[in-house]
Amino acid sequence: MSLEKILSIGGRPGLYKLLTQTRTGFVAESLQDGKKITVGMTNNVSVLSEIAIYTLEEELPLRAVFQKIKEKENGGKTSVKHKDDKIKLEEYFFEVLPNYDEDRVYASDIKKVVQWYNLLHDNGITDFSEPEEEKTPEEKE
Repeated sequence: MSLEKILSIGGRPGLYKLLTQTRTGFVAESLQDGKKITVGMTNNVSVLSEIAIYTLEEELPLRAVFQKIKEKENGGKTSVKHKDDKIKLEEYFFEVLPNYDEDRVYASDIKKVVQWYNLLHDNGITDFSEPEEEKTPEEKE
């Protein structure tokens, strides 16, 4: 499963897998407990593939940050927990992404990244590589 089908829903903890669209929104399943929910168009929903982290030079896609965490942890879960204190989380994130913008990336953002990475890892979603784009017939020749 790719990050294009994984959602963060405002006001709800954890991550959700997009199952299907409806006339008024969509149906999603929690990665934590497997419960299905209906989400309306008024909810604040973010697709993980569209989220980026501020660095001093650019905005780095979340998939690239997850890949750096995966490399640091040799494919395992993070060595810090999302409930650890702010200093410990910031030190860890600095090891993973030394050029992150400390003025624009808050401790709450780091907590979410750590929590989300571990949740994805628990669900066997560990392929954070760039998706292959479909080539047009002209490009294949």
